[in-house]
Amino acid sequence: MAYAISEKDAAKAPQVSDGEDSYVKKLVLKGTTYYLYVHSYLHYGLLAARAEILKAGENSDYSNCMLDGYHGKYQYGDDTFEASGSSSGATYSKCRAVAVRALKVDEPACTHMKCTFGGVWNGGGGDGQKNLFVASFFYDRAAQAGFVNPKAAVAKVKPSDFEEAARRVCKLNVKEAHATYPDVSEEDIPFLCMDLVYQHTLLVDGFGVDPYQDITLVKKVRYGNSFVEAAWPLGSAIEVASSS
Repeated sequence: MAYAISEKDAAKAPQVSDGEDSYVKKLVLKGTTYYLYVHSYLHYGLLAARAEILKAGENSDYSNCMLDGYHGKYQYGDDTFEASGSSSGATYSKCRAVAVRALKVDEPACTHMKCTFGGVWNGGGGDGQKNLFVASFFYDRAAQAGFVNPKAAVAKVKPSDFEEAARRVCKLNVKEAHATYPDVSEEDIPFLCMDLVYQHTLLVDGFGVDPYQDITLVKKVRYGNSFVEAAWPLGSAIEVASSS
């Protein structure tokens, strides 16, 4: 999560422990000084979050987030988790409750003025957070679920679109999901309900985005007459350019 905040809010940033990255980075772009709130949420990227959700489940034999008909395990790093669907299939409401628990939204670890989840300062909010560009797996899953054009560089959506897609997917079994979403890989199909539920939960419960706020899913960013992939090398290039 990264967005511009005022110099006044930047001065209020909580101190971090030794070895941790500070919450605020000062950048000068085209002669203008920006104070950028930035925080990387380790363990909460999509693939890592699958492991967190499976750990947070109440049953060690199955997950309410996995599609009916799938029996298998999920490996992330050195850890392996039971990732089978229950005989009654995935349940949107139960999966969402597990996702909220995995985010540690309700844990009283917040020692700052405003937090997102897990005790992390949210930067204070403000106008800089009103125009969100959301990339990576958010775009990919939205395209696969059919509510954005996969050939478009950018697309306007709302967090509620992820909820609606999740409710549709969670009702399906693995075979039905394969037929309905042919662009999703065989290894990802069983997790499609979980992924969409998590993405909605992360936006709404984790980051506090209004379910009906417009956000921009971005695959590529226009630069002149070209489009540049919206990935970490672009941010790295901007940082290098701003420091020279």
